[in-house]
Amino acid sequence: MAAFVTVLLCAGIIGVGKRSVVWGHAFGAGILFFPLSYVFGDVLTEVYGYARSRRVIWAGFGALIFASIMSTVIVKLPAAPGWAQQEAYEDIFGQTPRIALASLTAFWAGEFLNSFVLAKLKIKTEGRFLWMRTIGSTIVGEGADSLIFYPIAFLGAKGWTTHDMLEVMMSNYVLKVAWEVVATPVTYQVVNFLKRVEHEDYYDRNTDFNPFTLET
Repeated sequence: MAAFVTVLLCAGIIGVGKRSVVWGHAFGAGILFFPLSYVFGDVLTEVYGYARSRRVIWAGFGALIFASIMSTVIVKLPAAPGWAQQEAYEDIFGQTPRIALASLTAFWAGEFLNSFVLAKLKIKTEGRFLWMRTIGSTIVGEGADSLIFYPIAFLGAKGWTTHDMLEVMMSNYVLKVAWEVVATPVTYQVVNFLKRVEHEDYYDRNTDFNPFTLET
């Protein structure tokens, strides 16, 4: 949970606003680390089940809400005389409430879809083909995340054209799915390790998939 919340906060505040270019293709810099949150979600759902993963997702949302409130208050505080960094501070952290709203909405849809699809596929495949379940759930979850997040966060924002937003949205989606594919061997190792030491391999056959309840 701590690792999940750390990745979510850092990706949502540090990495999300910067655009980079590699080999002529623009992408959001946060893509280098944000997909880790989906890997954590896959591991949690696969080993402990959807209900446990749901609690971790809400913990991340709570952290994002606090970060948004904190940044808003600090940005709005009057600058001390002689402190010349107020404008730069506003440029960096002033959009955080909008990005936090986008993150909350998109991640809520994306992460819950990711966990839901993975849990259902686990039952359907009788626990086989973990690679297919993690990649398939990521395709669905990251698709919803990207379609919601980028328009809310960046459409019409300072320094972002519609073309920029669409280009980054599409390239980031492809990179997120590719990231999941690359991380699959590591996911296998972590899942197998946890199942062995925790003696846990949960199947969500009777789970209430309502995302608004915290019951296990």
